Amino acid sequence: MSIRNAQLIFKEIPIGFPEPGKTTTYETNATIDIENVSLHGGILVKTLSVSIDPFMRGRMRDPKIPSYAPVRGYAVTRVLRSEHPNFKAGDHVTGFMDLSEYVILLPDELIPEDVFKVTNANGKIPWSAYLGPLGMPETAFITTGGAKRDGLKVIASAGSDEKVEFMKSIGADVAFNYKTTNTQEILEKEGPIDVYWDNVGGETLDLAFAYSANFARFIECGLISTYNNTDGVKFKHFGKVIRGRIKLFGFIVTDLDPKYLEEFYKTMPDLIARGELKYREDVTRGLEFAGEAILAVQLGKNKAKSVVVVADE
Repeated sequence: MSIRNAQLIFKEIPIGFPEPGKTTTYETNATIDIENVSLHGGILVKTLSVSIDPFMRGRMRDPKIPSYAPVRGYAVTRVLRSEHPNFKAGDHVTGFMDLSEYVILLPDELIPEDVFKVTNANGKIPWSAYLGPLGMPETAFITTGGAKRDGLKVIASAGSDEKVEFMKSIGADVAFNYKTTNTQEILEKEGPIDVYWDNVGGETLDLAFAYSANFARFIECGLISTYNNTDGVKFKHFGKVIRGRIKLFGFIVTDLDPKYLEEFYKTMPDLIARGELKYREDVTRGLEFAGEAILAVQLGKNKAKSVVVVADE
């Protein structure tokens, strides 16, 4: 018997911010027969939670990619049926896939570094944690939040007082609201910066160049201030990259999987289960509200890591 397989569909390349109902639509006309649909040697999974991330906006730009297709992102799922030797019914699996209630993953998609089983650390960690602290593995300046470990002095910025208080509670040495505080004054007082973990880009990145130490390391994994900006960014301090011999390292998280994935999952779940690493989630319930959650992240209105819970189990 066929049942509903609701999906979040990418309908139109946006100009500026993505609009729920226009850029993305929640559609319920697709169906699936979960008992009999052919898996072609793959697995059938039920989506439990999906991650809402800034990079989703960047995937809405290329006009060469057909627009009328499900939005893709990271999800935690439960295996309903399997024709693959590495998975069995009941396994919990995380990976990059269509944002649908049910998804078929074919054998060529089941690459160990991309789609893999996860466990629940004796029930102490919600599955959605595998989309946040367990999903995206000196003086450091960290935009969009930070935590202190391994002896670093942490300067952390975020866009709300609530986020600032949370960062202070988990050990940031200096935490400030960049919307109400002058970032330049903070960096001038608290720098120079040895390590900059960047999720924002734009003017904040430019200021980080200005107040960096010689041989500073810049970790570039996000540029959300530019994703919806059609005017570009003017850098005043890029010359510091040369004078200061700054090392810029841009990456996509999956680039690091072959080297670090096994060690990451041996270490991190226990640290979180024991409460040694703290995290928060901004939870939206229902795939039908995923479009609104995507927009909220682009606007910076989410209060923590944004996840959409599609089903409890």
